[in-house]
Amino acid sequence: QVQLVESGGGLVQPGGSLRLSCAVSGSDLGFYVMAWYRQAAGKQRELVAGISRGGRTNYAGSVKGRFTISRDNPKNTVYLQMNNLKPEDTAVYYCNANGVASGVSYWGQGTQVTVSS
Repeated sequence: QVQLVESGGGLVQPGGSLRLSCAVSGSDLGFYVMAWYRQAAGKQRELVAGISRGGRTNYAGSVKGRFTISRDNPKNTVYLQMNNLKPEDTAVYYCNANGVASGVSYWGQGTQVTVSS
């Protein structure tokens, strides 16, 4: 059973930083393309950042230059470093693991990020 557990969310002032972590258990992280999504109240879930098995990254335009996704395969953990946070970054952030060979996708339970003064 593959499980994803996010952590690191919280309340931060505009301009501040947070680092989200996604710990994967039950399988080897190396099998998966990983991504962070977010869903703000009343809005659809959207892709924030993704990272391939080889480390290639992609970002939503709204976070490019501010957020950095990374993966540590030996630790089975994916990170999202978020800098210069804005109120519009407020959302529940979800970790996603997409199995390239299996085609199966897994989700974490989400972690709340609130950017407010």
